[in-house]
Order: sequence, then structure tokens, then C-alpha cells
Amino acid sequence: MEENELQMDNSFLHVVQMNGIFADGKTFVDCIPKYQVKEIINKYNHEKNNTGFDLHRFVMDNYELPAKIEVAYQSNLQKTVSENITALWELLTREPGAARGSLLELPNPYIVPGGRFGEIYYWDSYFTMLGLKVSGKVDMIENMVNNFSYLIDTYGYIPNGNRAYFLGRSQPPFYSLMIKLLAQVKGEGIFEQYLPHLEKEYAFWMRGSEELDVEHKKINRVVLMSGAEIMNRYWDENDTPRPESYREDIDLANVSGRALPEMYRHLRAGAESGWDYSSRWFGDKNSFASIRTAEIIPVDLNCLLFHLEETIASIHHLLKNPETARQFSNAAIKRKIAIQKYCWNWDQGFYFDFDSDLQKQKNIFSLAAAYPLFFNLASKENAERVAWIIENRFLQAGGLVSTLETTGQQWDAPNGWAPLHWIAITGLDNYGCKDLAQTIAKRWIKLGTDVFNRTGKLMEKYNVVDTKLEAGGGEYPGQDGFGWTNGVLLALIQNYGTE
Repeated sequence: MEENELQMDNSFLHVVQMNGIFADGKTFVDCIPKYQVKEIINKYNHEKNNTGFDLHRFVMDNYELPAKIEVAYQSNLQKTVSENITALWELLTREPGAARGSLLELPNPYIVPGGRFGEIYYWDSYFTMLGLKVSGKVDMIENMVNNFSYLIDTYGYIPNGNRAYFLGRSQPPFYSLMIKLLAQVKGEGIFEQYLPHLEKEYAFWMRGSEELDVEHKKINRVVLMSGAEIMNRYWDENDTPRPESYREDIDLANVSGRALPEMYRHLRAGAESGWDYSSRWFGDKNSFASIRTAEIIPVDLNCLLFHLEETIASIHHLLKNPETARQFSNAAIKRKIAIQKYCWNWDQGFYFDFDSDLQKQKNIFSLAAAYPLFFNLASKENAERVAWIIENRFLQAGGLVSTLETTGQQWDAPNGWAPLHWIAITGLDNYGCKDLAQTIAKRWIKLGTDVFNRTGKLMEKYNVVDTKLEAGGGEYPGQDGFGWTNGVLLALIQNYGTE
């Protein structure tokens, strides 16, 4: 770990990333040093002013490139999508072992998304687990839950992924849903086993809440609202460029005209959201440079924390700890009321994020509005109005767009994403909108199947507006593999049929 921290802090990182040695900045920070990092840096300082010094060759001589094992997979178009996904699980599996380079050690095997993503990712993993459950790979689900529990014990929270450069931020808190998924196949007895980890996860997200007052309304990930409610935002402990997107962050910050630490914090908070990036986080929906993620109270994040509070309360109830159960149940009730107060818009009939700085709702329509339906937070009337907008404004030939804005960002139109489809379809089904849920599911299944039959690939994201085109936007090319697409597709095929 010490070596990796040296690599991250050293000006050599700046030199390599700003010179564009690799098209994707993540490649370098995933490289494995062939020698002690101090030795590499000393060698660089000694050689860099020599005539004919070649930085690219120097990096290649001193670092081992990250392996992309799954590129060796050859799809079998004579078999179904489900059969190919089942074959992919093995290829996307990584075994535990000593940490090398920036990789953080994990004690158990795990599934990675694929492509450029050769490490575990927090919220991705829940949706991957949905497919593992269909495939009967309960041992792998349990391995991954235990890995996340290990990360909570080791770092006090679940990082974005098991890379040293992700330390300082998390991702959407789906750990409680993972525990419930595991309990569906292993029984309620497992709840007690993971209760300490659930409580540590909650403490992380609520850290600083007891220090909030009228002069300190925002601390870490908690925000004191105007009505004295406590809600949550995305955040990062650091205010520097992300090592894996170093040049992109510096270039954007430099043209923004804003304080650099402020920009870097908002970019990092956007990465913690999982929606990196979307007009949800912008002050001006058409300007990436106006990003203000850490000022936003996201409806989906607060729904996830409502579920965490409810889960902890229910476990204490099972364990006959009525006082603690009541404490967390009351917290969940307060959060439910706050979500309705700050995020529901009666005129629009939709849930929106709330800008805590400007003290008003954002006006970006996004599929985050499906989370209150997924967690059964919405009234029947609210759910029906959300369903109408999803059907009439979000639904496209291949499924649902993530937002109604076309900005060039990958979490905006025309792109659709597997996790948001699972949330929306399940949420609509919860409220009896079964025909709409089925329509969305079948369109998404058809799109994934058609693209697979055409290309032999399962993609990270899809263009749901023009299903003949690839999805675009974002900081890197489209990736195939692909963990959460595989998981959601298998689960939807099981529930709705058709390939």
C-alpha cells in the first residue's frame, strides 16, 4: 500500500497522465510496478533530461499493463444469451490474492464488470448478484457480501471499488439489499451475522450528523434541511483530481473558472453517485463545468438510506431489541416524510433532486424518481403519476432513457442502463403497473438480445432511442463484459421470459 500511495502522490503521476501516455487514464493507475516505486521514480528523475528520453517507453519498461482476461471470450451465437452469460461468470471471476499495484486485497473470489473495470464495484455488484442468484451461484453471492463486509471492517465503509485511488468515496449504498438477497436463499438467520456491518455502513453515511447546526449545515455526507430534517448527499474526502481521470478533471477544472478544489470535490462526489456523469448534477444542464453534485440532495440516495434504516430496525425487532428497533424505525419514518417534502413535486407529478444551496428542487427529470416506487415509499397516487410520465416521456424503442436531457453525458439520453431498468420495472410492478413493467422489460430484453446477436457482446449501457446505434458519451468508450447487464438481463428473462 505504501508504494501505491507514493505513486499516487508523486509528480510522476501528473507527468504520465497529462502527457496522455494511455488513451484511458485508468490504465496507468491500474498498472503494476515491476520494481519498487521509489526506484522507478529515482530512475525517472535521473533519465528524464537525457537526449532522446521516451516517456512512453519508460512507462512500458517499468510497469506491467493491467490484464483484460475477458477479451479472450468468444461468444457462441448458437447458444442463447442466458447460456453465454452463464459462461461469462467464470471469465469475470477474480480470485483473492495479495494486493498488487493499486488493487486492494479481498479475502474471497468476486465478479468484476469487465472491460476496463478489472476490480469489484460497490453498486454494480448488487445487480450482478441478481443474475448470480438465477444461475444458482449462491456461494459467489456470499463471497461478495463477505468481501464488502471485510471492506467495512477494514476501512469503515465500502469504497467505490477495491482500488487505493477509490479510497475517500463510496457508491450508492446497496449493501442492505445484498443482505436481503442473500437472506432469500440462506434464510433470515444471516441477518444477525451482518448487523454489525449494516450499522457501520449507516454510521459512515451519517458521520457528522450530531455536529450539524445552523452554522454548520453540511458536514461530510449529511445536510441539515430547513425544517431541521437530516438528509444525505454524495461526497468525497478528497478535493484533488481523480487519479484515474486525472487529465480530464484538470482540463475541466481549468476552463470552469471556479476554485479548483471545489470542482474536484463535485467531480468526485459525482463519481460516488454512480451517475458519472449526468445533467442531474449540473447548475446549467448543458454545462459540465457547472457541476455541483455535493450541493444536491439526491432522491435515490435518500431512498437507499431509508431502506438501510428499515433493514436495521427490522433486524433489531427480530432480535427483540425494541428500543433500538424503534430508533431506526423512527429515523426511516422521518426520512420518508422528508423525501416527500423536499423531492415530490405536486405540479409536475414527479420526484426530483433537491438543491440544498439554492433551497429549491432541481428541474431535471430522471429515473431516480423510480426509487420511491422500488422501496414502496410513494403513495398510490404519486406512483401512478410517476408511472404516467415514465410511460409517456421516458419509454423508447429499447427501454427507458436515464433522463430526458441529451447532453453528451453517459447518464443522460439517449442512453439506458440495466440498474435503472431493474429499479423502474420492479417499482412499477410494486404498484400494480404490471403492463407497463412488462413492456419495459420486454423492450430491454429484446435490445440486449438483438445487440448480442449482432455483435456477440453484452454492453455496459445501450442507446434505447436508436437501437441500431451504440451508446455514447462519458469519459471512456463503451465497455463489454458486462456484470450488471448480465445480472439484470438474466433476472428479467426469468421473470418475463423471451430472449
